[in-house]
Amino acid sequence: MAHSLVVKVTAGADDPERCNQGFTVAAAGVASGADVSLWLTGDAAWFGVPGRAEAFALDLATPLADLLAVVLAGGRVTVCTQCAQRRGIVQADLLGGVTIAGAPAFVEEILGEDTQALVY
Repeated sequence: MAHSLVVKVTAGADDPERCNQGFTVAAAGVASGADVSLWLTGDAAWFGVPGRAEAFALDLATPLADLLAVVLAGGRVTVCTQCAQRRGIVQADLLGGVTIAGAPAFVEEILGEDTQALVY
């Protein structure tokens, strides 16, 4: 059974290094064979919307859109319900494969056996 990795990214373009680090760790988790769940909260919720990850730039870092594509291909991406509502984001606004869910789903994931949760 593969270990599960839940990564919550709370920062957006306002804190680019912390934001990119969370995406990098999630993508590395997928590459290592972990069951990865990436949660986008706060201003990171915008990266579930088409075109937003492509607009993000950080010198010497793998493009955020590439990291997100890795996670979408091999893991799960979720936008926080309240964070989406505060920003006027609805399910129809999101990239294919990105869902909206709330705290109960997050807690269920992080309390799973053999699960490591990280918050950036």
